[in-house]
Amino acid sequence: MASKGQKFKKWTAEEKFKIIEPALNFEKSTWDITRESGLNNGMINNWIKAYREKGYEGLVPKIKHDNPLAKYCNKKNLTKEEQLEYENMKLRIENELLKKGYLMKGDGTIVKFMK
Repeated sequence: MASKGQKFKKWTAEEKFKIIEPALNFEKSTWDITRESGLNNGMINNWIKAYREKGYEGLVPKIKHDNPLAKYCNKKNLTKEEQLEYENMKLRIENELLKKGYLMKGDGTIVKFMK
C-alpha cells in the first residue's frame, strides 16, 4: 500500500474504506492493519470512528481552503502576471480587513481598532 513516512497523500473514501473494512468486519485488528499498510494507527482509528459516526460520508475528504497567497509566497521567480495577481490579492485582503475595522501599518502589520 503506502510506504512509511509518505507525506501528504490524499486518500479517497474508497481507499480508506478498503483499508478499514477488515477492522469493521472484525477480521483484523487495527494494529494488524497498521503493520500491513504502514499507516499510522491513530489515522486508521480516526477513519473507523468517522465511518461509525457518519457512515461512508465520514470518509469523504473535506475541502480545505488553503491560503491563496501561499502559491505566490513560496515561489522565488514570479512572472509579471503572477506578480500582478499576488499584489492584487494582497490589496483585496487589505481592503476586506479595513472594512472589518482593522488598521494596516506601513510595515504590513495589522492592528485592530474599535469603532
